[in-house]
Amino acid sequence: MTREKNLRLKKWCKRAGTVLLSGIGLLCVIWRLVTASSGIEPALAIAAAEMTLPTGQTAFHAAEKVSAASEPSAQESSAQASSAQPPASKPAESAVSNKKPSVPVMAEVSASPKQPSDACPSNTSAAFEPSSASEEEIAAYEREHEGEERYPVYETTITEGNCSYQNVQVRNTASIDIDIAEELKGQLGFSIEQTDQPQVLIYHTHTSESYLPYDTGYFFESFFSRSTDCTENVCAVGEEIAQQLNAAGIVTIHDTTLHDYPSYSGAYDRSLATVEDILEKYPSIQVTLDIHRDGIGTDTEKTKPVFTLNGQKGAQMMILAGYNYDGCEEFRNWESNLRFALQIQKAAADWCPDMVRPLNFSDFMYNMNVTAGSLLIEVGAEANTLQEARYTGYCLGQILTQVLHPS
Repeated sequence: MTREKNLRLKKWCKRAGTVLLSGIGLLCVIWRLVTASSGIEPALAIAAAEMTLPTGQTAFHAAEKVSAASEPSAQESSAQASSAQPPASKPAESAVSNKKPSVPVMAEVSASPKQPSDACPSNTSAAFEPSSASEEEIAAYEREHEGEERYPVYETTITEGNCSYQNVQVRNTASIDIDIAEELKGQLGFSIEQTDQPQVLIYHTHTSESYLPYDTGYFFESFFSRSTDCTENVCAVGEEIAQQLNAAGIVTIHDTTLHDYPSYSGAYDRSLATVEDILEKYPSIQVTLDIHRDGIGTDTEKTKPVFTLNGQKGAQMMILAGYNYDGCEEFRNWESNLRFALQIQKAAADWCPDMVRPLNFSDFMYNMNVTAGSLLIEVGAEANTLQEARYTGYCLGQILTQVLHPS
């Protein structure tokens, strides 16, 4: 009898659990409909979207307490965050936490070509306008978060991959070996011309990815690394890149469409649709750059990758290039992408060795099939400051003008 009672109890618990989860799912659907029409509480809408539209993978990556001279564990955790092995046609995405983002702004496409410059500035600090927080701003920041827990931010510099050539470091987890020296000699599958037609497209699949506001060495428990304000998220980094390219005469479109809000799931499908629409309108575009930022750490400690150039601290960037591991017909241009990525890696390492993390080459596509010059670039991590990330965007813009050098 005791055994029969236990079996009945287990069956009852299973049924109760099923009913409870179904009820929660139904409430989430109802809440999504309400928030979509009213615009209230966007963070709850994101949470509901995550409940009703599974992302397929949720990952938490622990960060080690590392110094600039000792970074392997941070490198490993960060690379794992960026190189999950999804199917080539639809990359996996991580979940958005349930905290409140900023008020949404309208998406825009801006193309503002300028007259070509004679040469790239030799001193990055001459044109970039650094800003630092005043004591009053920090004090106000402290008051705003009074009573909250503080958690540490650790700095690191990630420089070593698992294969290299001269100063070019690569973290190769693809199902193919590469000869870096030979790939650097290889021809790209595109060429940039001196024209008034757009040549480069900058966009953002995870448009709301943002950064810490201040370089204080800690973050508060309420820190939410998403914002729909394009002056606070990765769009600000994309704008720095676009300004440098346009100033050099390489006409660049910067698209700030919000692809990961209100639903995070499916962002790559939506950004692909945006890119295809723009390419149809501007078939002259040869290069597409999807600008992101990484996330390294946990809810109670985070690591940010940094470099210093001309006395300014920047956020290390990581270039991603994918391998067509399953012979997909639409991803024939993977090797041109890789060569493009390696040329950027080499130019950045020549300019400032610590600016770039090892190039991440693996079995993924991430919408890199749209042109022969398509890459995903992560600028910093969530614990970097917006100022650090913008500085890197400025530097990357100049590096790209050297690599692309229109004929």
